[in-house]
Amino acid sequence: MIFGIPKELPMSKERPECRVGLSPMGVKELVERKARVYVESGAGEGAGFSNMDYEKAGASIVYSKEEAYKRADVVLKVRPPQETEEKYIKEEQTLMAFFHLVTAPKELIEILTTKKITVIGYEIIQEDDGRLPVVIPMSEIAGKLAVQIAGRLLESPTGGRGTLLGGIPGIPPAEVVILGGGTLGRNAAKSFAGIGANVYVVDINRDKLEDIAGHMERRVTTLFATKHNIEKLVKFADVLIGAVLVPGKRTPILVTKEMVKSMRKGAVILDFSIDQGGCVETAKITPYGKFIYRVEGVIHFCMPNATTLVARTATHAMTGGIIPYLHCLVESGIDKALKECPGIKRGIYVDKGKLREEYVR
Repeated sequence: MIFGIPKELPMSKERPECRVGLSPMGVKELVERKARVYVESGAGEGAGFSNMDYEKAGASIVYSKEEAYKRADVVLKVRPPQETEEKYIKEEQTLMAFFHLVTAPKELIEILTTKKITVIGYEIIQEDDGRLPVVIPMSEIAGKLAVQIAGRLLESPTGGRGTLLGGIPGIPPAEVVILGGGTLGRNAAKSFAGIGANVYVVDINRDKLEDIAGHMERRVTTLFATKHNIEKLVKFADVLIGAVLVPGKRTPILVTKEMVKSMRKGAVILDFSIDQGGCVETAKITPYGKFIYRVEGVIHFCMPNATTLVARTATHAMTGGIIPYLHCLVESGIDKALKECPGIKRGIYVDKGKLREEYVR
């Protein structure tokens, strides 16, 4: 089996993409199983992996994006092919990445179906117990990264409230509201509470709330995700974190424009659900690529590829999540693996051009 790893293109001038589809460690795993891997020159530079690192792992370096696509049976990416890459996709090829087809351009979906492509979306690969093994490590990173981002945006020079997240004796800490008690929300809560912020986590799932309440410090308060509770919390939030996930589906809007209008000036919203549409009504992916902007005096951070800010860690995490499924592809062959490996089977968006309609509505 032949794998291709193209260099990721930036989403825009304002939104770089430094991650790469597979780390040298992952390449070595495939090569040891007699697979061939072609890596576009410079593909790993943003994450700190050189061409030599990949060659030592057994990959062959190619010097055009077209070759990385055309040689491959399976193309490994982080994000879906962009418009300039679509011409390189071969008939009946297999593509693997975080696709988020619910927010993908119609033109890309048409190409995938017309060329009879098989698309495996990392965000919907799911095990029998409901775990999302590729999403989980990326969500852990985003949750821990939230503290770094929020702290910087709250600073006075950026127009934030000038509030120290953890406060000091005699000065209260910041109020942090987290929408969603899953992996991202739980890690964000632990990180914010760890530096002394007051944290509130809302979710519809009692088990998640019990888990957080049972393992967190007293600074974490859990509430059910009712409209009343959310309206009340956002009014005094210094930081609002969107950590809602419905696998493969459009994220529901939990915070309306009117709620945003009620927030403190200089407060910060980090909507990590933006790649699935966002859970805050004023959150959007701007056409000019800027992912930090203001609405009603509230700072919005809406970067769909936020983990690219720590690209090396993110690439290692993604590789660890997908490598068992790549083993399955190599050892069983594509057709057999798609039928017999439950995790991969659940991760199929498009099967040889046949689209799973429930993921694009």
